[in-house]
Amino acid sequence: MDRSERLNYLRKETDLSESDIDTITDPTAAFSFDNANQMIENAIGIFSLPLGIATKFVINGKEYLIPMVIEEPSVIAAASNAAKIASQRGGFTATNVDEALMIGQVQLVSIPPLLAGSTIKKILDHKSELLSLANSNSRSVIARDLQIKEIEDKSQNMMGKMLIVELLVDTKDAMGANAINTMCETISPRLEVLTGGNVVVRILSNYSTGRLVRCKAIFARDELGGEVIVDRILYAYAFAFSDPYRAVTHNKGIMNGIDAVALATGQDFRAIEAAAHAYAARDGTYRSMTRWYKTNDGDLAGELELPLAVGTVGGVVSVHPMTKLAIKILGVKTAKELAAVLAAVGLAQNFAAMKALVSEGIQAGHMRLHARNIAVLAGARGNLIKLVAQMIADEKNVNIHRAKEIIALMTEKNLNNNTYNNNK
Repeated sequence: MDRSERLNYLRKETDLSESDIDTITDPTAAFSFDNANQMIENAIGIFSLPLGIATKFVINGKEYLIPMVIEEPSVIAAASNAAKIASQRGGFTATNVDEALMIGQVQLVSIPPLLAGSTIKKILDHKSELLSLANSNSRSVIARDLQIKEIEDKSQNMMGKMLIVELLVDTKDAMGANAINTMCETISPRLEVLTGGNVVVRILSNYSTGRLVRCKAIFARDELGGEVIVDRILYAYAFAFSDPYRAVTHNKGIMNGIDAVALATGQDFRAIEAAAHAYAARDGTYRSMTRWYKTNDGDLAGELELPLAVGTVGGVVSVHPMTKLAIKILGVKTAKELAAVLAAVGLAQNFAAMKALVSEGIQAGHMRLHARNIAVLAGARGNLIKLVAQMIADEKNVNIHRAKEIIALMTEKNLNNNTYNNNK
């Protein structure tokens, strides 16, 4: 499809209005520099990235068109192809392992020695009061519980013993960062009075292990090219599970998909990245975020479990017109549903990357798409872009110098033909 056909397809398949289509075709009209200037300091402009749509995704029985913001070629195509293969076995099944619980942390230090032994009991005796105080300025995000842990590791920590008071907060459909930070700051003065200590740090933790999502899909052996490819993918997975150097690149591919959807829908992709990589090292060694194995029928099965703190209300989601449109295209209603989509795209992307690596190699498809960028850089325009990209990809010589040579030859040939036709 060309762009107009893609937009017509979206119009037909989603609830997008003509106004929505206008926003997509001219986003600066809806999101001007004045908007950007209110969001950050020292703003000088608006930086654009490509917005595309991944297709063929069936997640928990529902078909999705998934908006992705990414500059890297082949990611959207690869994810869509993986989703198409997964759909032959029912698509992706995703479950939210937990409620949407986040942790806010308050660090207490310099607790008087005479009070140290009774401090934890005193805080717990005032739990109800502290939770009520935390919730006093919150309408929807709710502090459900409070827990305490002691930290003293003299080999690494030269500052002595400290107490960490943790709020367990139900964020519902919000990511919840601002609300949790406010809660932590609200209870800090009372904690100082109760303990005689000093509060230093009070902030949420982005390690959102209370928001785990688990996703699974089966990829039919026959769709992959047989048992040989299944085994080769399992070898690739074993490599990524065992070696951190391979695991980093393996997991980067997973985050290609997750981050692209997170960016499109206005999520804090940096928080998502940090939590995902921490979870990948939860046993003390950095490993693959995914798990792959062979089913009894010989098909390939993949699983991904990650903490995913996302929101469908508040923050950028509520103010940026493009993120609103992305969520409208996606059709998600809750943060849990959005988290399930992110997990499915991450698993699809991982499958696609490994399949390419163990068969034709990652560069075959990637460079064919990258060839278009090279053709444009070399000066190709219009229909010439496709022709030049095709030639340098077929030659396996994807570089700007060769692209310029081809453009020069085609231009000279075109000039000669025009001269011949004019003389005739």
